[in-house]
Amino acid sequence: MMAMRPRHWAGALALWALAGMAGAQPVKVGVIGPFSGPSSDFGTPMLQGIQLAVEQFNAVGGYLGRPVELVVKDDQGSPDTGRQRSQELAKEGVVAALGFCNTGVAMKSLDVFQQAKLPLIVPCATGTPVTRTYPAAQSFIFRTSAPDNIQAPFVVEDILRRGWTRVALFADDTGYGQAGRKDVEAALAAHQLTPVYATNFPLGVKSLAPQLQAARDAGAQVIFSYTVGPENAVIAQGRKELGWKVPQVGGWTLSFPFFIQGGKDAAEGALTAQTFIAEPSNERRASFLSTYARAFKGRPAVPMAAAQGYDAAYLLMYALLGIRDGQVNGPALKHSLENLQRVYYGVVATYERPFSAEEKEAITPNMLVMGKVQAGAVTFAYPEDAKRNLLVQRKR
Repeated sequence: MMAMRPRHWAGALALWALAGMAGAQPVKVGVIGPFSGPSSDFGTPMLQGIQLAVEQFNAVGGYLGRPVELVVKDDQGSPDTGRQRSQELAKEGVVAALGFCNTGVAMKSLDVFQQAKLPLIVPCATGTPVTRTYPAAQSFIFRTSAPDNIQAPFVVEDILRRGWTRVALFADDTGYGQAGRKDVEAALAAHQLTPVYATNFPLGVKSLAPQLQAARDAGAQVIFSYTVGPENAVIAQGRKELGWKVPQVGGWTLSFPFFIQGGKDAAEGALTAQTFIAEPSNERRASFLSTYARAFKGRPAVPMAAAQGYDAAYLLMYALLGIRDGQVNGPALKHSLENLQRVYYGVVATYERPFSAEEKEAITPNMLVMGKVQAGAVTFAYPEDAKRNLLVQRKR
C-alpha cells in the first residue's frame, strides 16, 4: 500500500470525520436574517460567514460525531415576518439561533427566544436595546456586533479630535435609527454638546434637500447619519447637489453597498466605525478572506457582516464543545457560552471569555477602528490603525 503523503492527511481526516457523522443525529441551529429584500446585502454575507464556519466545524467531526445542521429562515427585514420565522425556529427543534441584521426586526422577536430558553447570538444588529431588554443574568440574548452605544461615542470622539463640534444629526424612524440617535445625542452630551440640527425621516425617502439646507443654515460642520439603507446615499447625493462640502460620518452602515455604490463620488471620504476591514492585515484575516472568496466567488458585499457571522458561529460551536455529556439544550448552551473554557482566535477579535452571566456583549471599544470610504471600498482612516490591526484585539 502506498504511503500517504503528509499534505494529504488533512483531507483524509476530513473525509473520515464526515463518514463517521453519516447517519448521526444532527444538532440543529437556527439562522435568521434578511436573505431577500433591501437588507439582503448584509444579511447574505452574514449567512455565508455562518455557513463557512459550520462547514469547517463539521469537516473535523462536528459535535461528538454529530454534524451541525443549519435551519435557515428569511425574515425579509420585516418585524412581523421575523417574529413568525422565529416562532417557527422555536418549534423546529433548534438548540440555539444566530441572526438578525435589523434592530427593529430583532426587538420584535427577542421574547420568542427568551421564553423558549434558546440562546440567540446576534452577529449584525447593533441597536443598544437588543441586549438590554432582559436582566443580563437571565438573558439568553448574546451579541458579536458592536452595539451603537460604543459605535456612537467612538465616532463622536473622532470628529471632535478633528475639530468638528457643530453636528447635524439625520436618523431614520426605524428602531435602529431612533436608538442610534439617542446614542449619538448621549455621546455629544458627554462633551456638553447638542446637535445644531437634528431630524428624523422615513425609509424610502428620495430627497432630503430641505433638511440638508436647514442643517447647512444652522452652520453644521459634519453630518452624522443613522440609517441602514439607500437613505445614506440620499444624504450624500443631496449634500453634493447643494455644493455643501462637509463630511458624512456614521456607524457601520456607511460601509454598505447601498451607500458606497449609491452615493458614488459623494460617498468618498465618509468615515465609519468598523470592527473588520477586508484587508489581509494578518494571517487569520487573510485566510478568512481567501477561503470566503473561494467558497462564494468573490469578496463579501459587507465584510463586517460576514466576519461577525463567522465568529458568532464558532463561538456557539465552542460552547457546544463545552457540553461534554452530549445533553445539549438551551440552558446548557447559555451556561457554556457564559463560561467558555477555550480561547477562540477569531477574525474580528481574540475571544477570551467573551461572555459571562453579567455580560452579553463580545465587542469592546478597543476592537473598533475608523474606516474611510475610498475608491469604492472601505480602508483604514489612519495608518496607525492599519498597524494596530496587525494584532487581533482582546476584550477589555
